[in-house]
Amino acid sequence: MKGRQIVLGRLFGAEAAALLDEGRLIDLFVDAGDIASLTPGDICRGTVERLMKGQGGVFVRLPEGQRGYLRDRSGLAEGQSLLVQVAGVAEDGKAIPLTARILFRGRHVLVTPGAPGINVSRRIRDEGVRADLTTLGESAGPPAGTGIIFRSLAETAPLDEIEAEMQGLLELCVRVMAEGAGPPELLLGAPTPHELAWMEWADPEPDSVEQGDDSLERCGVLEAVDMLLSPDVALPGGGHAAIQPTRALVAIDVNTGSDTSPAAALKANIALARDLPRQLRLRGLGGQVVIDFAPIPKRDRATLDQVLRAAFKSESAETSLIGWTTMGLYEINRKRDRIPLHRLSNGDR
Repeated sequence: MKGRQIVLGRLFGAEAAALLDEGRLIDLFVDAGDIASLTPGDICRGTVERLMKGQGGVFVRLPEGQRGYLRDRSGLAEGQSLLVQVAGVAEDGKAIPLTARILFRGRHVLVTPGAPGINVSRRIRDEGVRADLTTLGESAGPPAGTGIIFRSLAETAPLDEIEAEMQGLLELCVRVMAEGAGPPELLLGAPTPHELAWMEWADPEPDSVEQGDDSLERCGVLEAVDMLLSPDVALPGGGHAAIQPTRALVAIDVNTGSDTSPAAALKANIALARDLPRQLRLRGLGGQVVIDFAPIPKRDRATLDQVLRAAFKSESAETSLIGWTTMGLYEINRKRDRIPLHRLSNGDR
């Protein structure tokens, strides 16, 4: 299949959605509800359990006996109820990352309690459209302290469709934000993979949407997933890499393989750098990432730095390119925003 394709089906026995571009797997959402009681995007009421003096954060008791960590402790006291949103995936044995900046997400609109104002995506450059959307947001009369953000897809959508979604999100926001008192409870689950595909991949409009029990197999997604479950990554020109998650970090090793030309190391390193955001995204890997690139002269490191910056520029997950260590390794820190693919495949809690 040529072009951009969304595939809706099931993977590892759970709901899943895949995004393909020219037949290449670009993104993948898989429902993790069977292996994790709380997943990124869930909105919960929690109870402050313990203030971490000197660290600026608090531990929060969550539904089903789960424990979370909120970095901002401003104005909080032990035993206090508060609303939080799951912001990431916890390492084994650690608290779930939380945020107090709750976000209600739609296809065209985002509603932001605690962050007032009417904002329009910078990707919408038509001044007439921007003015119409701003007027629409102001006329909605959001609750005090609540903001509205119009996403890029709102540029081409009918105003009545945008308004209906906006009003629905505002009503949902009011209901959920009124539930601040009480014991720990899950108030709103994160969008399902199929809902996320509808929200995140509709801009630009896909060339086709495939769905059905066998759609992932029919479109080649299962084959791509099998390759992702292996640590080995084949690189153009005969090079290869190994991506291995451990408890402490994600270790990546790059080798030139059968290529013995003078530029083999730089070519293999550039190939891995360009594909690294996709590999980490699809594998659901984050945290500390340490790369042992194939040996290159120090003068070539600047070239590799540029390639890495360009590759991660459009990545949605928060990523810090830390740089080179004295041992010649390269360090990256990436937000853990998904359950690792190998855990999903094993059904491993």
